[in-house]
Amino acid sequence: MKKTVFTGAGVALITPMYPDGSVNWEKLDELIEFQIDGGTDAIIACGTTGESACLNDSEHLEVIRHTIERVAHRVPVIAGAGSNDTAYALKMVKEAKAMGADALLVVTPYYNKTSQNGLIRHYNMLADATDLPMIVYNVPSRTGVNITPATYRELAKHPNIVAAKEASGSISAVAEIAALCGDELTIYSGNDDQIVPIMSLGGKGVISVLSNVMPRETHELCAACLAGDYPKAAAMQLGLLDLINGLFMDVNPIPVKEALNLMGYAVGDCRMPLAPMPEEKVEKLTGILQKHGLV
Repeated sequence: MKKTVFTGAGVALITPMYPDGSVNWEKLDELIEFQIDGGTDAIIACGTTGESACLNDSEHLEVIRHTIERVAHRVPVIAGAGSNDTAYALKMVKEAKAMGADALLVVTPYYNKTSQNGLIRHYNMLADATDLPMIVYNVPSRTGVNITPATYRELAKHPNIVAAKEASGSISAVAEIAALCGDELTIYSGNDDQIVPIMSLGGKGVISVLSNVMPRETHELCAACLAGDYPKAAAMQLGLLDLINGLFMDVNPIPVKEALNLMGYAVGDCRMPLAPMPEEKVEKLTGILQKHGLV
């Protein structure tokens, strides 16, 4: 059985910005401490929610480095290191290792996409280049390519490919992946609205947007699943469903950054081409946050 990177709720941390669009390092420290104080089980730097697509190379690496140094081994730090260019992803994998990341989150190649055989070659090449555990990130709604269960079975044969962040939305696919890969591949939910069903099939947690605003509750939801208390976990999941949906009423991470701004964290806007939410959506999100005692 392969070593699990983490169990529970890992936050896909946003990247806070100043009004001029530069990275707000002081606010990043504040968010990291909010997460650790709230019981988060891992921090993912420079994932989709961290606006990795709009960070330049030096910013991307500095956010990872800064996060690793601030966290100081209190929880695992997982570095976003994916690309549609295998050579560039290889560079990011090596840089993340040199900085001291605990693990890697590697999204499938996007835009140019690839075949299933290409996915196997891509991930194996990256995994051969490091001894860090790798989490494969499957989010076909963004990338245009889906990892099939049979491909997961092949990827799980590599000792450094240890987990999957599954955001395909298909519970049937997750069940098949679990059946094919067993203990050779840890499964994390990539969707906050599917934490309970995926963990009921053997998943070990979530890589979460919700955790940005509710780290304690997301941790406790996963803890209930890990303890086998699925009635409690289901009630928690359903009780948070309006907030989970609210955080996706616009393109991620627009709503979650707006939520944090409304909560007083002043994390700034997303970089273009992502645009601020229209006022009617802000009002709706504000109402949801008020209902949950967040504003």
